[in-house]
Amino acid sequence: MSGENLGMLATEASDPRYADLDRMSVADLAQVMNEADATVPAAVQRALPQIVPAIEATAERMAHGGRLIYVGAGTPGRIGVLDASECPPTFSTPPELVFAIMAGGPGAIVTPVEGAEDDGDAGATAIDEAKIGPLDTVIGIASSGRTPFVVAAVRRARDRGALSIGLSCNADTILSATAEHGIEVEVGPEVLSGSTRLKSGTAQKLVLNMFSTIVMVRQGKAYGNLMVDLKATNHKLRERAIRMVQTITGADRSAAEAALMTTGFDVKLASITLVRGEDARAAQARLAHAHGRLRAALEEN
Repeated sequence: MSGENLGMLATEASDPRYADLDRMSVADLAQVMNEADATVPAAVQRALPQIVPAIEATAERMAHGGRLIYVGAGTPGRIGVLDASECPPTFSTPPELVFAIMAGGPGAIVTPVEGAEDDGDAGATAIDEAKIGPLDTVIGIASSGRTPFVVAAVRRARDRGALSIGLSCNADTILSATAEHGIEVEVGPEVLSGSTRLKSGTAQKLVLNMFSTIVMVRQGKAYGNLMVDLKATNHKLRERAIRMVQTITGADRSAAEAALMTTGFDVKLASITLVRGEDARAAQARLAHAHGRLRAALEEN
């Protein structure tokens, strides 16, 4: 897309309502930004018919051993890195199950790499290097919907048989046309023209929250609304684990804590030992038979 055509994108447009931004008081700036941000969830809601089938397809592939990979440049890439990095502590997933590919490499997370987002060949190569295959899901994230690195990565992922998804904040984008599933969350011009870390970035974070959370719930990483696969690596999380075991089993605090101590602070195993009256080894076997799903492990004979 030429420079002239780039100016036609909604995410690049200048909204006349904010023409006096540099003259506003702090209170007025905060008010207009808050009002603009409040429109983002509605934009995501309008895109749900595109989002839902993409998540369903992702969950199906992950159930058969597939991975979830985010690809982006600049702010969208950093949002992908953030979402992926939250999966291991929240759901006890290995780092290689959900990860992000950043244009310019890991260093670009902090320091932008000039021209990285325009290097389509590098995007395709990154997909090859990650050995993307038919069970994997690749989500390309680009506010504009035309970032060459991202588009090329999604195209290569689709060629390699992966589920390909394009997430953008404009209509009728080349990214959507390239991907099997195109998701377009149209948030309109930014308060600060072209600063897509604002409404566009918020929209992307909301959508990726849905992807990672819903696919993990579908993989049995939750019991009710409890994150039973968390890693209890600090005092707050250990206390949360104790409360969860109490909620699931009806046990008192001392019994819940004791069960967790004997199972390496594994909420699922501790819950099974208390409900089923089994030792940790038997609980592990029962959970494995239930494919890691706590509800099935507790209820099956």
